[in-house]
Amino acid sequence: MTAANDREREAYVTLALVPGIGAVRLKALLDRFDTPSGALSAPLELLRSVSGMNRAAATAVTLAHRASGRRAIAALEEIGGHLLLPADPGFPPQLLDIPDPPTCLFAQGNLHALELPAVAVVGSRDHSPYGAEVCRGVARAAAQSGLAVVSGMARGLDAVAHAGALEATGLTIGVLGNGLGVIYPAANRELYQRVADRGLLLSEFPPGERPNAGSFPRRNRLISGLARVTVVVEAAISSGALQTVGCALEQGRDVMAVPGPITSPVSAGTNRLIRDGAAPLLELADLLTHYPEAARAVTPSASAEPGALAPVEGRIVNALWAGPRRVEELVEATGAPVWAALDALSVLELGGRIRQEAGGLYRLVTPSLFK
Repeated sequence: MTAANDREREAYVTLALVPGIGAVRLKALLDRFDTPSGALSAPLELLRSVSGMNRAAATAVTLAHRASGRRAIAALEEIGGHLLLPADPGFPPQLLDIPDPPTCLFAQGNLHALELPAVAVVGSRDHSPYGAEVCRGVARAAAQSGLAVVSGMARGLDAVAHAGALEATGLTIGVLGNGLGVIYPAANRELYQRVADRGLLLSEFPPGERPNAGSFPRRNRLISGLARVTVVVEAAISSGALQTVGCALEQGRDVMAVPGPITSPVSAGTNRLIRDGAAPLLELADLLTHYPEAARAVTPSASAEPGALAPVEGRIVNALWAGPRRVEELVEATGAPVWAALDALSVLELGGRIRQEAGGLYRLVTPSLFK
């Protein structure tokens, strides 16, 4: 790369980091002045004549210093990171056409992750053991199928999704609500290093920038934007994971949700998504219908297919979605003779769909569908 190109990339990053200069204004500036350097050196009144530029934005550009872009690039190089501009071949094309696309991306790790078909796996920070099992199973199975697993590096199910993909020796993309080099939350320090070493960390914020209240909603649009499908494992009614769903729908992406017990507050959001039209994720084959190019073909056994269940078995499975039940409760839920209900219980238990635990309670074994 020539010194002139280096200088223009530095100028571009400087412009991209100016408060109030998003993708639309940046494009207008480049259309008018041809080069980032030309825009940085333009006088205030000329900047104000650019479409969409108000006085505040124009003034911010005149006050910008190349040193900010230079520092960001130097900090990125120090950690062995990569700068991705929209014109670069490695910039993820799926982010070019979302509303409010990123003006630049700072990456650390394996850029090959951006070349894979991706699925976003998100969910509640305060999750249930069931949610953790399912999330880990979905992420592992998706990674084994050749998909990149995208999530937000938050505590809770985001962290579980990243860990599940890494356990499968697959690739995962951690989208940050802060700059590279800032570990937030601090409890994810080990995971942060594992993703940097074996996956990819991605941010539109310059290295070293701390998170703020508005940075996580901005991060969410990148999580869904990178992925063909956004999977919500567990989400309370007020969960931030539902913000990612809103971004996905705005971007024209598909949304899937994992059903959970109707008595569980952390499944209230996902159950409502299904009620309102989101596709339920019951087994890996449901997800892979959106990824025909996935590396691993999945052929579930007949006992794992919801359509293959006998009516009495299906009523038992439906009853267990609400949580563990005793045998007498399940017999009553089937409306069938006792012998028929007990036969159905045996078939489901032998098939790995349910298990009996201490105290005689039966529990649904949904995560087995994703092994």
